[in-house]
Amino acid sequence: MSTDETFISHLVELRARLIRACGGILLGFVPCAFYARELYSLLAQPLLDKLPEGGQMIATEVITPFFVPMKVAMMVAFVITLPHTLYQIWAFVAPGLYSHEKRLVLPLVLASSILFLCGMAFAYFAALPLVFEFITHFAPEGVAVMTDIGRYLDFLLTMFIAFGITFEVPILVIVLVRMDIVSIEKLKEIRAYVLVGAFVIGAIFTPPDVISQFMLAVPLYLLYESGILVAVVLGKSDIRERSAVSRSIDEKDA
Repeated sequence: MSTDETFISHLVELRARLIRACGGILLGFVPCAFYARELYSLLAQPLLDKLPEGGQMIATEVITPFFVPMKVAMMVAFVITLPHTLYQIWAFVAPGLYSHEKRLVLPLVLASSILFLCGMAFAYFAALPLVFEFITHFAPEGVAVMTDIGRYLDFLLTMFIAFGITFEVPILVIVLVRMDIVSIEKLKEIRAYVLVGAFVIGAIFTPPDVISQFMLAVPLYLLYESGILVAVVLGKSDIRERSAVSRSIDEKDA
């Protein structure tokens, strides 16, 4: 098979995988759309719980009450069909990987998806209640906190993405070490810079309050340390595996 034919076959395979991934998301969207209002109410609960009695959210545009819940339904559909989407990605790239790469990539893909969901859960259950408690507490006297539902969703997505990516730090550390881009010793040396960088990132991607910055920066640094620890454990495992293979070869030669 020529190079052009190989390239075209890869494009055809990529198109098929993308269609299957998008089809899975659309199938997940159908049942979510029926419960779009309930899903939005669930996501809005961290703010609604902190509003004064009788407090509510508002819609400032005509089509917002319809489109915002639909956006939530699509987001939920993407999350619940994420394993299927990741499988399509894995099925596309797996034929071009070596056996040892396959053993590494699949666990990393699964771990990264789980960690991203954990980051979203941490934002929803831990960070958002504290942020909204802080914001509503400092509202001036006589000011009614009535957030637009579209703006709230945009803020929520920003927080989910920020915390989801933050929880991917261990995966990034492990990949950098396994690919010999950065050594474990170097990662340990730059701990102080990572700590400062974590607070800078927290200041950029969270509201301008100290609590939310700490809620992002502290887990980011702790996850960095956990990534180093896992990388060290995997490195020792590789050494033991190589030693076992070497002994097996020596025994056969003997």
